[in-house]
Parts: sequence; structure tokens; C-alpha cells
Amino acid sequence: MKTMNTVPPGPEAPELLHRMDAYWRAAIYDNPLLKKPLELSHVKPLVVGHWGTTPGQNFIYVHLNRVIKKYDLDMFYVAGPGHGGPALVGNTYLEGTYSEIYPDISQDEAGLRKLFTQFSFPGGISSHVAPTTPGSIHEGGELGYSLSHAFGAAFDNPGLIVACVIGDGEAETGPLATAWHSNKFLNPTHDGAVLPILHLNGYKISNPTVLARIEDSELDQFLRGCGWEPIFVSGDDPDEMHQLMAAALDEAIAGIGRIRDHARGTGDANPSSPPTRPRWPMIVLKSPKGWTGPKVVDGLQVEGTFRSHQVPLLVDPDHLEHVGQLESWMKSYRPEELFDADGRLIPELAELAPEGDRRMGANPHANGGVLLRDLRMPDFRRHAVEVPSPGGVDAQDTLVLGKFLRDVAALNQAQRNFRIFGPDETLSNMLGAVFEVTSRQWEARTQQDDEFLAPDGRVLDSMLSEHQCEGWLEGYLLTGRHGLFNCYEAFIHIVDSMFNQHAKWLKVTAQLPWRHKIASLNYLLASHVWQQDHNGFTHQDPGFLDHVVNKKADIVRVYLPPDANCLLSVFDHCLRSKHYVNVVVAGKRAMPQWLTMDAAVVHCTEGIGIWPWAGNDQGAEPDVVMACCGDTPTLEVLAAVSILREHLPDLKIRVVNVVDLMKLQSSSEHPHGLTDTDYDSLFTKDKHIIFGFHGYPWLIHRLTYRRANRNLHVRGYNEEGTITTAFDMRVQNRLDRFDLVQDVIDRLPQLGSTGAYLKQLMQDKLVEHGQYIAKHGQDMPEIVNWTWGDPT
Repeated sequence: MKTMNTVPPGPEAPELLHRMDAYWRAAIYDNPLLKKPLELSHVKPLVVGHWGTTPGQNFIYVHLNRVIKKYDLDMFYVAGPGHGGPALVGNTYLEGTYSEIYPDISQDEAGLRKLFTQFSFPGGISSHVAPTTPGSIHEGGELGYSLSHAFGAAFDNPGLIVACVIGDGEAETGPLATAWHSNKFLNPTHDGAVLPILHLNGYKISNPTVLARIEDSELDQFLRGCGWEPIFVSGDDPDEMHQLMAAALDEAIAGIGRIRDHARGTGDANPSSPPTRPRWPMIVLKSPKGWTGPKVVDGLQVEGTFRSHQVPLLVDPDHLEHVGQLESWMKSYRPEELFDADGRLIPELAELAPEGDRRMGANPHANGGVLLRDLRMPDFRRHAVEVPSPGGVDAQDTLVLGKFLRDVAALNQAQRNFRIFGPDETLSNMLGAVFEVTSRQWEARTQQDDEFLAPDGRVLDSMLSEHQCEGWLEGYLLTGRHGLFNCYEAFIHIVDSMFNQHAKWLKVTAQLPWRHKIASLNYLLASHVWQQDHNGFTHQDPGFLDHVVNKKADIVRVYLPPDANCLLSVFDHCLRSKHYVNVVVAGKRAMPQWLTMDAAVVHCTEGIGIWPWAGNDQGAEPDVVMACCGDTPTLEVLAAVSILREHLPDLKIRVVNVVDLMKLQSSSEHPHGLTDTDYDSLFTKDKHIIFGFHGYPWLIHRLTYRRANRNLHVRGYNEEGTITTAFDMRVQNRLDRFDLVQDVIDRLPQLGSTGAYLKQLMQDKLVEHGQYIAKHGQDMPEIVNWTWGDPT
């Protein structure tokens, strides 16, 4: 590899820039050679797409090709303006990658015709930089995440440069505006580099963009204030712009080289002084929107305005006069200079592209499953909680998990392919054991009282932005590594739409044989709704589960382990899995532990099951089924069962616990779903089911709507909450043991007066509870000190 910090000064040779200009025109050009006059019949009946960003991105791509070849760079391209799909498709076609993956799109006139026809066409390809596009890890259909994805890709890839093109519309989104500060977390020794290219073409759909309408000096101050060294390239004359862009990229690559050499070689001159945080280079490219397109259409300026955002020239039976203008526009690229008679790119232009894996469309980092290595996994059983009898001991589930994750981090230090992400909640979520073996990666200044901050570490949780944590993790996974995102349950909603996009990406890539599977996206949702009594109503929301189950059954998995041993078993499975989104909900407070490790492994493998030690229906049909899903509902259901068995000993009760939420769905709808036969064997066909659920009750009804047994009564979170006691949270939402007992009595009229007296007792207990917490500010001792015992 050529040394990046020895860049020769001065301009590139005019002959090279002339060929680059021709290559750029070839990338823009989108009509098979125009060998005969253009007619309306040659135009698609419905032309869709987005022209405005495309010529600028083509310009960037050809210039990145030059520096890749000149400096033998390991680089790939992230397209923030996702509507620039034509640019990435066109360039990967010209470099040959596209035809290698899709042989029917051959590099000749027939291939060109197929390529152009399939674009934004039924059964064809998207106008975005979709998963079908070689070299893409970021579709960009939803704006805001390109820079965080780029940084995620760069972490632990010391030889990589991620060129991240950011549209000026995207730059106005909250996640992108925050992502500029990702440079405070990039270690120049162990990580790769990110080269942002802020592409200012001035407009969004029909409005100007903010960063294009402020003074260059103000933009320069803003970017420097975010820790960057901006290099400005501005103009509209192609000849001048080629020279300016070539010089800017040489300067940027040299800057990256100097930072790397300094960090990996000599380091700071004074070893006793704090290390200097590097100021990474970036480029600001200001070029016209719709550059080289029609300048004026029907008397209105198009090039350089918002009118070029989508289709700049409407050609249909109502606009026949535009056919000639379209032909003139296409001929302006002089295709006869670019392609031979058979439609192949001429050799002197084709040689401008890098070769092999150095082509950005063929870079293995952009097909991360190719590089994926399995984690070295510790034996999770070593962290088992000893459970002498069900409920006989308390433990903090995520505290136990933290020790397991500590071992995962330690075992994978050398191969540097595992990280933990979170918005400053790792300690709060009781995962602090990981800091026994690693640190929080942090490149900004430190002070004496800081904890666990270091230039290198496996934890990235020092930025209070769920968007950045999600984006970094997605970029990390998409380039072939492993990780997890730990977050307060209520605030994971902040990344709802990011989860959407990643789930869609997984769904599409699973259907592409050339796309290798990547590690699963793992969410650990702690500090959950039933343990937010101290923070109040704003922190109480379990609705992410409802959102997740909307996605394809082949992609989503949801687990609610009832205790620490089940949590260990579930998380070991999740970290080993590929190409899923796994959502795990777990508590951090001391709670009863129900299952031995051996029993937990069996229970989690099955995902759902009867707990025979909790019920008394062995050898007989149950009178009622008490079901539970989640740590807190499990506690309350078992407490209710203990009351029922004590006061109504002849009542036959079956207890069913659910770990894998998708078991409730039909096997015809989800691969984890139970068959109707298996579901009925657990829940019966006609007995009343009292179901305590962690989340919103209607999710359980939704998952089970096809089942035969309609006697399902779900208790869960009903959007009632405040700052109160833990048990009062359950009372307010009628998930408490006293309300559950009443629910059973109301469903079983055969209990008669015995049931009536018990119901009165439960109502008295609720009154007593209210009076006690109002006076003492804490739950009654019989609630706090309750333990499961043999009700017989």
C-alpha cells in the first residue's frame, strides 16, 4: 500500500481528468446508445426516480475510484441521499460488480437495456441504494442515519475508510446533526476512518436547504466546532470541478494518513500529556442540483433548482414536445465516445475503476456476512443462580447477565468483533461487570473523577443518543461483527423507525443468495415498565413489543425470560443467532428465581410450558389456566395462584409460563408458533385463561386471535402509572395478585359463596394496600416479603 501521507502537490494530469469526465458521463447516461432517433415509444409509460442528487453522487464515485487506485485504499461508499440509487447502480455496473452478481445484466447493449428497463419498474429494482445494490449497507430510504452507519462500519476495521455522502436535506435531521460528534469515539489506532462528504446541492423536494443558504464561513465554523477539518469544493464547471475535487480528495487522504501514522507510530511528542484528539478531514461539495440535466423546461429553470429533484423532464402523450429535448439531453453525454458498438464501456475508461475487491461494489465489508466470525462464547451455565426451590432465592436478572457479557467481551478482545452499545444506561441496567475487563471508548477530554473512560474499549455508551447507538450497532453488524443495544424499555421507541429499516433490510437480503447472513440485532430492554415506579409515567411504556411484531415472522423474535437463569439461556441463544432482530425484556431489581439452570434451558428451548410445581391439575382437567409472560406478571400470577390454592384447595389450576412470545402465534404465521393441537393441549379448548402479560393486553389477543379458545382474559399495562410503589403500579393496572384472584372468581360462578368471601377479602386487601402506601410510602410487608411456598 502506498504511504498515504506522501501526496504529491499540484493538479492531476489533464488527460486523466478528461477520462474521468467521460467516465462520469457514462455513469450518468441512461439510454441504450441512441442508435436511432428517440421516439415516445422508447420511453417508459411511467417514469419515476430522483435525478437531483444523482449526477453529484456519480461525480463523487468516479473521484473516489481515482484515490482508491492511487493509494490502494480499502474503501466503500455510504449513500446518505438514498434516492441516488441510479448513481450506485450505474457505477457498480460500469466497474463490473453488478454483472458479476446479476449475469443477465451483461456488459453490452442488451445488458444496458435490461438495466435501464428494470429501474423503478414492476419486478425491477428500487430507486434507492437498496439491498439489491452491490456495495450498499445503507438504503437511505429514510434519511438521517448514514453517518452513524459509517462510523459503526469503521469501528474495529483499522484499514478501512468509509466514504459517507451526506445530502444537505439529510443533514437537517436530528440523528445526522448529532452524528457529527461520532468523531469523539473513533480510535485512530484500532478503528478505520470515516470521510464525510457533505453534498450541498441546495434543495430538498421543494424547499432550499439550511446549510446551503448560510455563509460558507458560518458552515465552516459549525463543522470545525464539531471537530472536523472541512475542505470546500464549489462550482458548476466540470473541468474546474474535476481538478478541485481531485485536489480535495488528495488532501483528505493525506490528512487521514497523517492521523493514522501519528496514532500508530510516533504518537504525541510528550508521553506524559493527554493524547491529542485528531481533527479528521471532510469535504463539502457544492454543486448544482440536477447538474448537467435540462437547464430550462417549459420556460422554468430546472438545473440548480428544486424542480430537478425527481423527474426533470416529463415525456408522455401530453408532452410530446419534450421528446426532442430528452434526446438532446441524452446526446449531450456523447455516448459514442463512451461505449463501443456493442454497448461496452471502452477500455480506456473501464481501466479507471479499481479491480477485484478494491471496487467499492465488491468490497467485502459491504457484504458483512462474508467476514462474519462466530463469537467465542463462554459457558453461560457458569453464571447460574442456585435455586434450591422455586422462588427460594432472589436475584437481579440483568446483574447476573452482566457477568456473562463480561466474559463474552473478554473472550473476544483479541478478535475485536463484539461491542455493547447504549445511551449511558449500561450501569443503570446493572451490566457494570463488563467494566471489569473493558472500558468505555472515548476520545474527548477526561477528568479525574470519570469512570471507565479510555481511548479503547468494547463499550460505546457515552453518548446520550439512542439514534447513534442504534446506527453505530447497525453499521457494526452490517460489516460482519456482533453486538447488543441495552436501553430503557420506554425510550427504545426513539429508534422505532430505525428498527423498521433494519428489519426491512434483513427481510430483503435474506432473499438474495449473494448476500451472506449477518449477526442478529439484539436489544436488551431493561429498566422496564414495572420497574419505573420511581421515575413515573414518562418512563412507563412497553409498546416496542407491539411495534416489533408487525415485521416479518422470519425476522423478529421476542423473549421475556421470567428469571436470571432463563435470561442467560436466552441471551446465549441470541448472541449465537444470525439475521434476526431479537428483543429481550429483563428486569434489574431483585426478584424471585424460579428455575434451576437445567430446567431453565429446557423451558427456554421449548419457549413455553406448564409449570407443574405451581399448579395442581395433574391427572385432571384444569378449572382455570393461569398464564404469565414477563418477570413481574410471573410473580403476580404465582402469588395469585398461592392465594387460590390456599383458599380454594379443590380448584384445579394450571400454570403456563411463556418465554418466547411468538409461541402464541399460529405455526402458520410464525416459525416459532405452536400448532393448534399443541396450543390447545396447554391452554385447553374452552377453559378460562387468566393471562398476566408484561405489555399492552391487546397484543396477546392479537397473537392468539386464530385460536379456538376464546375465553382469554389478559391483564397487562393499561397506560396507568405515576411515581408510586412497585406493587401499586401493578394495582393501578389490575395486574396485581388481588385483582387476578377476583378475575378467576368472576369467571367461575361454580365457586359460589366460598368464592364470594374470597373476593371480599381481596377487595379488603386492596383497600389496605392503598391506605398503607399513603401512610408509609412503601409496600406492605406481606407484599415485599412474599415468597412462594407449597400451597398444600
